[in-house]
Amino acid sequence: MFSSLSDKLSSVFRNFRNKGKLTEADVKEGMREIKLALLEADVNFKVVKEFIKKVSERAVGDEVLESLMPEQHVVKIVNEELCAIMGTKHEKLEIAPKAPTVVMMCGLQGAGKTTHTAKLALYMKKQNKRSLLAACDVYRPAAIKQLQVVGESVGCEVFTLEGCNDPVKIAREAVKYAEKQGHDLVFLDTAGRLHVDEELMTELSNIKKETNPHEILLVIDAMLGQDAVNVAESFNNLLDVTGVILTKLDGDTRGGAALSVKYVTGKPIKYIGVGEKLENLEPFHPERMASRILGMGDVLSLIEKAQESFDEKKAAELEKRLREQKFTLTDFLEQFGQLRNMGDISSIAQMIPGMKPGALKDAKVDEKQLARQEAIILSMTPYERENPDVLNFSRKKRIAQGSGCSVEEINRLLKQYEQVKTMMKQFTSPNAKKKLGKKGFFGF
Repeated sequence: MFSSLSDKLSSVFRNFRNKGKLTEADVKEGMREIKLALLEADVNFKVVKEFIKKVSERAVGDEVLESLMPEQHVVKIVNEELCAIMGTKHEKLEIAPKAPTVVMMCGLQGAGKTTHTAKLALYMKKQNKRSLLAACDVYRPAAIKQLQVVGESVGCEVFTLEGCNDPVKIAREAVKYAEKQGHDLVFLDTAGRLHVDEELMTELSNIKKETNPHEILLVIDAMLGQDAVNVAESFNNLLDVTGVILTKLDGDTRGGAALSVKYVTGKPIKYIGVGEKLENLEPFHPERMASRILGMGDVLSLIEKAQESFDEKKAAELEKRLREQKFTLTDFLEQFGQLRNMGDISSIAQMIPGMKPGALKDAKVDEKQLARQEAIILSMTPYERENPDVLNFSRKKRIAQGSGCSVEEINRLLKQYEQVKTMMKQFTSPNAKKKLGKKGFFGF
């Protein structure tokens, strides 16, 4: 996500740094490069034009041209204008004063509506909200079955009307059922449709009139690029959507939709899909996304992600053990599970300040490698796990036979263990705690 755009913007800023003092000609040349980078990222032309105009006006001011560090001023201006384009703050899902909150999901076929309906229900479940999923897609084969499968995966009830082919009636009855059963939210999973299909678009209008939803969320595939903006405009003109969910932002996308949708429609991006798993849904923070695009990382999201993935009680126990110099292979084994919960390494890397965007592209947690390492540790005796120093060659040979691995793999694992042990000691030191706040790093 945005790796190409980030690289090109970083190159422009490096050129500014090399100049020492900036002239209007330097700024003009830099803006031309930024303009080309944005257009190549599939950002809407109107958005690019307005963005370059505002940045240029501010960048040729005395504050920048007479500054001893003009590059930092330009980066600050670009960052602020990126935030302005995408929205100044995260827009949460509006919860109705009286339950249930009705959320209508709409979009093109294949955008990921059904999956993201379940993702959003799971996200709200973590906030102690009970959701009902309504199967309003009566056209796509197995659409109802798909919703039932993902609904079961996230622990949410799915509402269907046997033999009914009227989406408007299904939506209406689902809201009534949610009221009776005390659900906090009801998600209407409508059928995917082309924005030029008048009959199906009229159907959406009828569902809106019948259920009076509190939220109408448009699900858009970020890989559509420029077309995503056209789709957003069409749906918004008909339904007056309240927000957007951008999907597949973890894919090979240039990211232009994220920089264009809010400006063109006036409606905020509320959530982004960043992976295939049902847990891979993130609230959209414009200022954090701007920071990622400019290669400045996103520490707040990194900490939030870590706190979600790591068990707080276990983290406190681990911190205590580290302070007492008792980090063992048993503790190391537990971290494998925590690592799986964090997701792919490339998405985490984008949040680390100074990490080159694309440096770890396609890097993922190697499940097979983790399984082999788990097998090695589980083949040890409890005493050996607590006291790795006793692992001589004969013990390693026995462990290798029990785990189906080689002695070399065991040695590599032990080396990794020592490196992690050293790193974690640093993160739990008093100085690190002061820098990283009360929770420390990864919630410790």
